[in-house]
Amino acid sequence: MSLGKGFAFWRKQKIQRDYKKLLKKESSANSKKIEYTEDYPEHLKHLYLAEEEILKKQQRPRNNSQGVQERRESVIPKSNTIRKQFKTKTANQKAKEDYERIKAERDQKKEASRQRREEREKAQKLYKQKKMEAYKILSKRTKKGQPNLNLQMEYLLQKIQQNP
Repeated sequence: MSLGKGFAFWRKQKIQRDYKKLLKKESSANSKKIEYTEDYPEHLKHLYLAEEEILKKQQRPRNNSQGVQERRESVIPKSNTIRKQFKTKTANQKAKEDYERIKAERDQKKEASRQRREEREKAQKLYKQKKMEAYKILSKRTKKGQPNLNLQMEYLLQKIQQNP
C-alpha cells in the first residue's frame, strides 16, 4: 500500500471537500444579498451611504415588510450550515446514546422479569398455604383413628359457599 492512501487520509480529504462545499454555499448565499455595515470609515462615510441609497433604489423591494425581512436576514450570520454540521453527533456520542438506550431496555426487562417472578412466588406461596390448610382439615382423625367426617363436611360447605 502506498503512503497517504489509508482510511485517515480519505477521511481527511472528505472533510476538506465538505468544508469547501460549505464555504462555496456560504459565498454564493452571501453574494446574492448585499450586506451593509455601520462601521464605515469616518472620512468615506458619505460615499458609502450614497452608494447604499443607489443600490436600494435599484433593488426596489415590493413592500416594506420584505425590506425589513431582508435587512434582518443580512444581520444574521450565514453560517447556519456550519452550525448544523456541528450539531450532528460524533460516532462516540452515537455509541454512548445507543449504549444508554440498550442499558435502559435491559434494566426494564430485568425489572419486569423480577416482578413476574415475585408475583409467581406469591401465587405459589398462597396456593401451598391453602393446600396445607385443606390437608390439615381433611387429615384430622377421631380418638379411635377414624377420619373426622364432620370437619370434612364443614370444609366442603365452605368451599361451596366461596364458589357461587
